[in-house]
Amino acid sequence: MSLWEGHLEDIDDDVMKFSQSFGIDKRLYREDIECSIAHVKMLGKQKIIKNSEEIIDELKKILSDIESGKLKLDLLCEDIHTFIEETLTKRLGNVGKRIHTARSRNDQVAVDLKLYIKKQIREISNLVCSLIGTISNIAKKNINVLMPSYTHLQRAQPSSFSHHILAYAFMFKRDLTRLKNCLENMNECPLGACACTGTSYPIDRFFVSDELGFSKPTDNSIDSVSDRDFALELLSSISIVMMHLSRFSEEIILWSSWEFKFISLSDSYCTGSSIMPQKKNPDMAELIRGKTGKVYGNLFAMLTIMKGLPLSYNRDMQEDKEQIFESIDTVKDCLIIFERMIKTMKINPENMEKFLKEGFVNATDCADYLAKKEIPFRDAYKVTGSIVNLCISKNKTLEELDLQDYKKSSDLFEEDIFDTINFENCVKNRTSYGSPKKSSILNQIKIINSFTKKYQI
Repeated sequence: MSLWEGHLEDIDDDVMKFSQSFGIDKRLYREDIECSIAHVKMLGKQKIIKNSEEIIDELKKILSDIESGKLKLDLLCEDIHTFIEETLTKRLGNVGKRIHTARSRNDQVAVDLKLYIKKQIREISNLVCSLIGTISNIAKKNINVLMPSYTHLQRAQPSSFSHHILAYAFMFKRDLTRLKNCLENMNECPLGACACTGTSYPIDRFFVSDELGFSKPTDNSIDSVSDRDFALELLSSISIVMMHLSRFSEEIILWSSWEFKFISLSDSYCTGSSIMPQKKNPDMAELIRGKTGKVYGNLFAMLTIMKGLPLSYNRDMQEDKEQIFESIDTVKDCLIIFERMIKTMKINPENMEKFLKEGFVNATDCADYLAKKEIPFRDAYKVTGSIVNLCISKNKTLEELDLQDYKKSSDLFEEDIFDTINFENCVKNRTSYGSPKKSSILNQIKIINSFTKKYQI
């Protein structure tokens, strides 16, 4: 039976099957019962219905029976809201039918979805916090490991492994801020907006809002049931989390290749080849990178669903949950696997140092050496470029070149040029805020750890 039978009698079976959402929204059973309990409490308090305690007790039993497996979810039902209400009515008779007084499925599904998303944001945030903690620990353990930084995937300047991976920690820190902001923006309760224009019953929306843990009721009843901004904001935030995971995964994939060999992944997070016995493929990182596209697709699907809808509620909005649930599940799975993967990976400092010594990554320090002797930087840049060309012709690095060769380019070069272009000194002399200098790295770790320790939603 449909909740809307009465005016419409001849309902096509295929139409009923086509419009069912139970297979997707059944995971909202707990939120639907929480919502219903708060609603019935309010109806009883306002003396709109009798038997409120009886209804509440039975709703709690239904929840317990679902979670214990005693009550099986009926996949023939139209949706989870129908299932809960029909189960209640079967158990209590006409008393159970009173539950839907002064509400609609429009405001009911909106509040169920918000309650679910609020819980999920907390779970996702906890996983992001845990990942940041792991990155911080890895950075602290490898604080003396030097490596080249990159621009355009070309070796650029001397840096450190800790400095590099902490960049991701700060990306995830911003993700936490976005998730928290998403939670704050959606923390208004739509229940009581009913179909779209509220109700003539003397309901207390503020009571229900408090019962369900919202900051306040929504202010406009039409907006209450037509709004899915909170879902879009969540999908956008999740997409950015996935983008950061994908970028980090891309580097893990590169670093674990024979061409780099900066790291070695645990066998637990790799797979082999069906025909090549030597292969050790970074499949978990590749899958995370691939699943990012699916999450992006869900965001764009949701934007497309909402883009042309007139106010207020439209059935198109039933399609929101599949996008939301899939993205939530995906980001949680990816965060868990990714953290375990990097926690167990081994660092190869020797190969990082080898790459550091190739590619003239200390050339900027050479140019700065001259610029600090009052040569305009552009002139110093040009001189250093000619020295790099000389090194290439002689198959030498900057630190291997003779002082006489330096002096042919500029008389300002002295023996101390070799201290300046020493890789450890290049990193140590980066004194600007946020640089790879050891004291700066320790400060960055402190900032990250302090933020996650205080982070609460």
